[in-house]
Amino acid sequence: MASGLRSAGVRLCSRVFFRHLTALVLMVALLAASIAEENQSESADNGVWISQSGLFKVGYESQQHPIAINRMHSWVLHVATADGQPVANADISLTGGMPAHDHGLPTSPRMTQYLGNGEYLIEGMRFHMNGSWEITITISTAGNRDTVVILLEL
Repeated sequence: MASGLRSAGVRLCSRVFFRHLTALVLMVALLAASIAEENQSESADNGVWISQSGLFKVGYESQQHPIAINRMHSWVLHVATADGQPVANADISLTGGMPAHDHGLPTSPRMTQYLGNGEYLIEGMRFHMNGSWEITITISTAGNRDTVVILLEL
């Protein structure tokens, strides 16, 4: 009789433990989803990214809609100050890659022309596989330098 009670007690404790464990796992998953959503909204609002120090706002338009895999294409970057004024004649450099795969872009995109009104032509963009990409854009003006990271899911 005592062993039957002990066995029932162990089963009850196991069920309670797994219920608590399940609740904990669900709470962690909800928290992670909430943080990811919060970070996504902070990094891009209506297609505009804020630089890490808050000096610049950056948007882009790809020559391709949607962006195709293994196709060379160009982007037009729009760079503005924090208060929305176009940034003229900045030095722009780009790097990028897939952090999950630990590799960079297959090309070396570069800014080839200032188009006026805060817009810059970026040539040499190409993505060779689907997945999560990060494009890091460094903007340098007289006395200011800041970086923007654009997250892309292809």
